[in-house]
Amino acid sequence: MFLDRDGTINREVHHLHRSEHMELLDGAARAIRHLNEAGVRVVVVTNQSTVARGLLTESGLDGIHAAMRAQLEAHGAYVDAIYACPHHPTEGVGAYRIECGCRKPRTGTLERAARDLNLDLGCAFMVGDKRSDLEAGRAAGCRTVLVRTGYGSAEETQLRTALHARSEQPTTPLADHVADNLLEAVQWILAQRP
Repeated sequence: MFLDRDGTINREVHHLHRSEHMELLDGAARAIRHLNEAGVRVVVVTNQSTVARGLLTESGLDGIHAAMRAQLEAHGAYVDAIYACPHHPTEGVGAYRIECGCRKPRTGTLERAARDLNLDLGCAFMVGDKRSDLEAGRAAGCRTVLVRTGYGSAEETQLRTALHARSEQPTTPLADHVADNLLEAVQWILAQRP
C-alpha cells in the first residue's frame, strides 16, 4: 500500500515545515492500523518541495516524519517506510532545483520502494488526494484510490469536468475508486483482497 502524506494521512498545511503542525486526519491512524493488522506493508511516498524551496532542511523533514510516526504509534499504527522527493523543477534552490524521476507523477519513489522492500507493484495500491498521486500509481502499475480529503474533492471535480467537457469516458479511469477518506479507502481495498 502506497500512501501520499499531506491531505491523505495528515491535514493539508500549505508547505508543512514545522513538526508541531503535523496533525493526523480523523481515522487515518485507524486505517493504517487496519492495514498493519492485515499484514499489508504501508509505504508513504510524498513530494516535499518545502526542502527544494528552502523552507525546510532534510533533517527538518525527518523531524516531521518522526512526529507523524509518533502520532501513529500512539494509536497502535506504523508505516514500514517513507520515501520523499525533496526536489522541484522550477521552484527549487541549488541542487534541489532539478527535473527528477522521483517527483510524482513520475514513478521513482514507488519503484525505489519496490526494489528496496521487494514489493510487487502490480499487486499494490496507491492512495492520494492529487492527480499526480494517481498518475504515478497508474504509471507504476498499481491500482489507485482518490481520497476526497486534502485537495481530493477539488481534484475529483476537475477530473469529472474535464471528462464531461470532452464528452468521453476514459478507457482506463485514473482512479479505480474514490473514497471520502483514508479509512474508507482502506476498507474498500481490504475488501478487494482474495
